[in-house]
Amino acid sequence: MNKDKVKRILDTFDNMFPDAKCELNHENHLQLLIAVMLSAQTTDASVNKLTVNLFQKYQTVEDYAYVSIDELEKDLHSIGLYRHKAKNIKAMANQLIERFNGEVPSTHEELMSLPGVGRKTANVVVSEGFGVPAIAVDTHVERISKRLGFAKKDDSVIIVEKKLQKAIPKQRWTKTHHQMIFFGRYHCKSLNPHCQNCPLIDICHEEKRKKYLKERS
Repeated sequence: MNKDKVKRILDTFDNMFPDAKCELNHENHLQLLIAVMLSAQTTDASVNKLTVNLFQKYQTVEDYAYVSIDELEKDLHSIGLYRHKAKNIKAMANQLIERFNGEVPSTHEELMSLPGVGRKTANVVVSEGFGVPAIAVDTHVERISKRLGFAKKDDSVIIVEKKLQKAIPKQRWTKTHHQMIFFGRYHCKSLNPHCQNCPLIDICHEEKRKKYLKERS
């Protein structure tokens, strides 16, 4: 993608979502890590609703490590994949105690060595929690990247991430990550995108968007 097109997209994001930020409520690194782990295939709103009480009950890494799996499952029951998430969170907490003195590590590699922590989760934690530039490719970022031509339709998540890192200035990675999520969540939705008032419709790569543009012209 040429630099002029990238600049236009980033300027559009700045105009539309200048204050885009992580919408998962958290007050420390542990809460951030837990919230991101819970957010897999679940909306941020659902996670925030759950963590209001969860973060009051579980305040230390030991709370997560030593609770029974049955009790933790009950406390996560309102969100999808709660059994799987409960198992991973408990195992992750034990690893934090055994290997990291109960502290959330700050590097991408160390985070990914924890149970239930994949590339996307690690990227969110290092960028949001530790200020390290990163682009976490979730379903919104992947969709927007392919629609706007940063990546090809069949590119894997890792390839999408690498192409975004190459196209976007490093100092903007975290900001653009949040803006792409907002763009995908509130504007360029999966099923009902706001094509009729999209300032980037002319560079959209989806055939039905091109058809829309043709009909509008």
